[in-house]
Amino acid sequence: MTENTLVHPQYVAGTWKLDPTHSKVAFSVKHLMISKVRGTFDVVDATVVTAENPADTTVEATIDVSSVNTNQADRDNHLRTNDFFKVDEFPTMTFRSTSYEVDGDDVTIEGELTLRGVTKPVTLKGEFGGVIVDGYGQTKAALEATTVINRMDFGVNWNAALEAGGFTLGEKVTVELDLQFTLQA
Repeated sequence: MTENTLVHPQYVAGTWKLDPTHSKVAFSVKHLMISKVRGTFDVVDATVVTAENPADTTVEATIDVSSVNTNQADRDNHLRTNDFFKVDEFPTMTFRSTSYEVDGDDVTIEGELTLRGVTKPVTLKGEFGGVIVDGYGQTKAALEATTVINRMDFGVNWNAALEAGGFTLGEKVTVELDLQFTLQA
């Protein structure tokens, strides 16, 4: 883990579970070279363990890849096939942090993303939203972060040439996280 001496004033050590009703894992990829296709993964589980020493904080997440949702059933079904996510063989995508750094509200989380059995390093950069106690007495924390991955690095190689030149899909995929966590008792 990275040594980090900066501590956010709202930092609370403990185990935090993802609040899926107040969280979103979204992605976008260039489509037809002129626009973007956007989607979400609707079944996500994540745990953050904030240690007494913030540098020892860990993040682990699992995404049910079959929960992909682009608001078009035929496309979602295609994404589940061997052309893309290959969900029959690899039903989940996982993330495990290797370092965690906070500088004011800025957060950088280095980790390993595993998709289709391929593990690659990724860097999530984002903003810590803060900590608050909600109307039910639960302590909540929020984080927004993004990363860009190359889908080809994970074996997601499907594409189709366009008559006018270029390809149907871009290689770079932007992943956007808008996450809320609940401190466990």
